[in-house]
Amino acid sequence: MERLNTKLFWQNCYIMKENEMLRKKAQLLNQENQALLSELKQKLANAKPTHIPDLNATTKKTPNPSKPLTTPTF
Repeated sequence: MERLNTKLFWQNCYIMKENEMLRKKAQLLNQENQALLSELKQKLANAKPTHIPDLNATTKKTPNPSKPLTTPTF
């Protein structure tokens, strides 16, 4: 029983150490993510707005000037 206890104790120590290492890595990744998000927001705020055409809007067709208009015959 004591041997099992000792084994579990060392496994627990290893898990806690690994957990701390992963927590630090997660913290660094979170900081990097926040910095990148801030940079992206800054770039978007400074970007010139571009005109995006509304593809659903109806447009009037203009006749082709190089093609003569024909009148329908009945």
